[in-house]
Amino acid sequence: MMRGGVILVLWGILFSCTQNQKKEEKKKEAAEDRPLTAQEIQKIRKEIDADRKTQLLEEAFSKKSGFNGTVLVAQKGIVLLEKATGFAHDTVPNTIHSKFQLASLSKTFTALAIMKLVQEGKMGLDNTIQDFYPHFPYTGVTIRSLLSHRSGLPYYQYEFDKRVRGEKIYPNNQQVMQWFTEMKPTPKILNLPDHYFAYNNTNYAILGAIIEKVSGLPFARYMEENIFKPAGMQHTFTGTSTSPHLNEDRTYGYQNGRKLEKDFYDDIMGDKGVYSTASDLLRYYNVLKTGKIVSKENLREMYTPRSFEHPGIRNYGYGFRLWVNKFQQTDYIYHTGWWKGYNTIMFFDLREDFVVIVLSNKYNRGVYNIREMVDILHGDHKNSSLEENILDQ
Repeated sequence: MMRGGVILVLWGILFSCTQNQKKEEKKKEAAEDRPLTAQEIQKIRKEIDADRKTQLLEEAFSKKSGFNGTVLVAQKGIVLLEKATGFAHDTVPNTIHSKFQLASLSKTFTALAIMKLVQEGKMGLDNTIQDFYPHFPYTGVTIRSLLSHRSGLPYYQYEFDKRVRGEKIYPNNQQVMQWFTEMKPTPKILNLPDHYFAYNNTNYAILGAIIEKVSGLPFARYMEENIFKPAGMQHTFTGTSTSPHLNEDRTYGYQNGRKLEKDFYDDIMGDKGVYSTASDLLRYYNVLKTGKIVSKENLREMYTPRSFEHPGIRNYGYGFRLWVNKFQQTDYIYHTGWWKGYNTIMFFDLREDFVVIVLSNKYNRGVYNIREMVDILHGDHKNSSLEENILDQ
C-alpha cells in the first residue's frame, strides 16, 4: 500500500507539473499573439535603440541602386523600416500592399505544410515517395530527403523542357509526377538518396504533389486554409489560386527592361508560386517564432542543419537555408528567391528577434546585399559573419 501511495503521489506531482507547464506555454503564446501596448512599444524602442537603427537602416537602404520593390525590417515587434519604390507594372507604382512572386522563398511554406501534416499524423518523415505514388520510378527517396534537398533526383525543368515548350504545355504538379512515371527511358538519377546535398526544384514540386495527395485538396486551397489564413496572411495566395483578390496589387516581373509574361512552369507549385506582401511575411515570421501552426519542437527540426559534406557557413534544414557558425550551429535562418525577374529574401535571427524582408520585381542581385542592415540590427555588441552578397547558387 505504501509503495502504491508513493507512486500515486509522484504521478500526481508529475501530472500537476505537466499541466502547469502547458498553462505557462499557453499564456506565453497568448502574450506573443496579442498586440503590444503603447507602454511596451516605448520600452522596446528604447531597449533596441529604434530611432538610431531606423536612421541607419534608411541610409543603408538608400545605397541599393535601381531597387524596385518593397523592404520591411522589424525587431521585437517594432517595424524599423518599411518602404516601397518603383513600379508594380507599367505605370502603376509599388506600395507596401504590393504582392510579389516569392520564387524559392515559397519553399519555406511548402516545408511548413509538410511538417503540419507530419505533426497531425497524416504522414511521416520516413515515408518514401512510393508510399504515395507506388509507380514512381525511383526508390528510397524519403520526405526527409526531399525537404533537405538530398534526394539525388533529376531536375524536372531539364527533363521535360523539350516537351513543355514544343507542345506549349503548362504542367501542374500531378502531371510532373505522371511524366516521371511514364517517361521512357526513365531519366537517370543524379545520385543515390542522402548521398549529398544538391539544391533541386524537383524536390519541392514533388512535395507540393504529395500535399495534394495526402490532403485531398488542391495545393492552393490547402495553403490558404491551413497556412495563410491561420497565420493572418490575408494578402497571400498561390499563383494557381482562384481567389478574385489575387490580382489586386499584384506585381509583374521585369528583366532587361521587359515585362515577363506567364512561364510554362508557373503552374507547378511548391518550389515557387506563392505571392505575398512584406507585411504578410512579417506575420509569417511571427508564426515561425511562436509555433502557432507547427510546434516549436518541429520548427527546431526545420532549423537544424542537415548537410555536412562540405563544412562551411552555409547549410540547409527542412525548407530553410541556414547560416551556421564555426560549431556548425544555426546562427541565421533565411531563404532567397529568384524567378522570372523576381528577387526575394527573408532573413531572420530568432535570438535577437529581427527579420529583414526584401522583395523586388525587377531583376537586381543587390537585393541579397543585406549584411550592413544585419550589422545595424545587432547594434554595437556584435558583427555578423555574413558575406556581402548571400545569394546561394
